[in-house]
Amino acid sequence: MPSRPLPPAFSAGSTAVVTGAASGIGFAVAARLVGLGMKVALADLGGARLDAAGRALAASGEILVVPTDVSSRAEVERLRDRVAAEWGPVSVLMNNAAIGRNPGKTWEQGSAWESLLAVNLMGVLHGVQAFVPAMLASERPGIIINTGSKQGITNPPGNAAYNLAKAGVRNYTESLAHELREATGDRVSAHLLIPGFTYTGMIDSPDKPDAAWTAEQVADFMLDSIGRGDFYILCPDNDVDRATDEKRMRWAMDDIIANRPALSRWHPDYKAAFGAFIDG
Repeated sequence: MPSRPLPPAFSAGSTAVVTGAASGIGFAVAARLVGLGMKVALADLGGARLDAAGRALAASGEILVVPTDVSSRAEVERLRDRVAAEWGPVSVLMNNAAIGRNPGKTWEQGSAWESLLAVNLMGVLHGVQAFVPAMLASERPGIIINTGSKQGITNPPGNAAYNLAKAGVRNYTESLAHELREATGDRVSAHLLIPGFTYTGMIDSPDKPDAAWTAEQVADFMLDSIGRGDFYILCPDNDVDRATDEKRMRWAMDDIIANRPALSRWHPDYKAAFGAFIDG
């Protein structure tokens, strides 16, 4: 449970919707919300994994299992309508569903890029656009949490499609937070979850790597950060601390200011300079 008081949106009896809730961070957060006494709708692709998640949480509180493909606006709207019919207004929305597959280089497999962006970026937009109008109209406190990634900030080589999607989630959530503040003051707020290395289904390993956090650690850190009022929920892990993350992110932003080559952190001409910057 959180170590500090949470905003009123998390009060017992309120309703939460979590996408990507069948496993990983989504399931861990859903479990924490059930533990707070919230009614929680679990949304994910239909199948054995989602059914098992529902059974695991059903004994602890009131849940609703709704098979949902977030890449489909119509399915997300059906999720919204189902939750509204069962429980009424939503207080907490977590747009967490994502896929980690790598469609290849920037000029390869256009349809695979589209599929990834449809889930990892458009799935977040579908969630916000389906649920937020009613959250605004309800006059109740509300929280929206969108799951981003450090890869959307530092853009490491290796999976450009995933980086693009998560960079879009960051940009979109920043705009959402500003517009919600303009529209509601502090009644409805948005937050960007930026996990560190986390052991989830995206990690191809039967055992948790020592460097990784568990999904439960991320869920706890997230709730504590929201209790502080943080917008950027920058999670460490067992290998990289916040100070190192901050230096990596500052270097990435300084590529523009210093007019260095793109992704200079990985450019052979800047290897020594980056190492000195990190060590300094």
